[in-house]
Amino acid sequence: MSWLPASLADFGPATLAALMIGAYLVLGEPFVGWVLHRRFEAAVGVAPGARRWLYGRLLLLEWGLVAIVVAVSLVAAGVGWSELGLRWPDRVGFISGLVAVVIFAVTVLSVRALRAGVLREAGSESAALRSVGSLLPRTEPERRLFAAVALTAGIAEEVVYRGFGIAVLAALLPSSPWWCLVLIAGAAFGLAHAYQGIAGIVTTGLLGSVLAAVYLDTGSLLVPIALHAMIDLRFLAVPPHVLPGEAAPPAAAEGGSGPAPPRATGEPGPNDTQPIDFGQRP
Repeated sequence: MSWLPASLADFGPATLAALMIGAYLVLGEPFVGWVLHRRFEAAVGVAPGARRWLYGRLLLLEWGLVAIVVAVSLVAAGVGWSELGLRWPDRVGFISGLVAVVIFAVTVLSVRALRAGVLREAGSESAALRSVGSLLPRTEPERRLFAAVALTAGIAEEVVYRGFGIAVLAALLPSSPWWCLVLIAGAAFGLAHAYQGIAGIVTTGLLGSVLAAVYLDTGSLLVPIALHAMIDLRFLAVPPHVLPGEAAPPAAAEGGSGPAPPRATGEPGPNDTQPIDFGQRP
């Protein structure tokens, strides 16, 4: 791990900014994600454009964080692309190769389970599965935008949480063993998914730790980026009819004359004259 910063002095004039970003990842991102998904879940059964609205916000948020990290690295004295893991792997040893094979196998098996309707069957009993199910695309425009979100997550979250986050941790805790960095990075990544409930925090935290271990073993973010993108893109193999709830008919989803999705009494529908303001707290 010789490429990682040895102390906060490596960040030079960007030290304060680096610490603020690190604090945001641990404390701010869980709150922002919770608010964003709460607004989405309040509107998803009412407004046909709710998923596209959420996907757009996620793209802006994640690429915005990447832009900030890049700006900090340009100002930092000794933290550049290489120190953030944007370099060719030093090696892909037995452990990293085994992890990659296991993740690939689990991804394939999970796709089979998802296509069999596991989200629809267990969604009502699990907050994490219900949250994941509501996020997945139903229409072709949603699927195209979701593909961009999945690729963005694979790149941006690895750069921000594994690359930049571990660089800040290494500078703060220069004498810490590798497994300590892995556990802390995984915990921060799990907290960012707090909107999925305890099960979601544990699952994504474990995944974050595994990807952090692969990063530290290979010395590069390229392998974690590929694995992360594959994990998220697998949801495109899930047809809408096996997802929780009824997928909106294409005509209705695109503003046609199909039947409107079910809604509670008193809630505005997609054809009502008063649009939903996603910017307001539900």
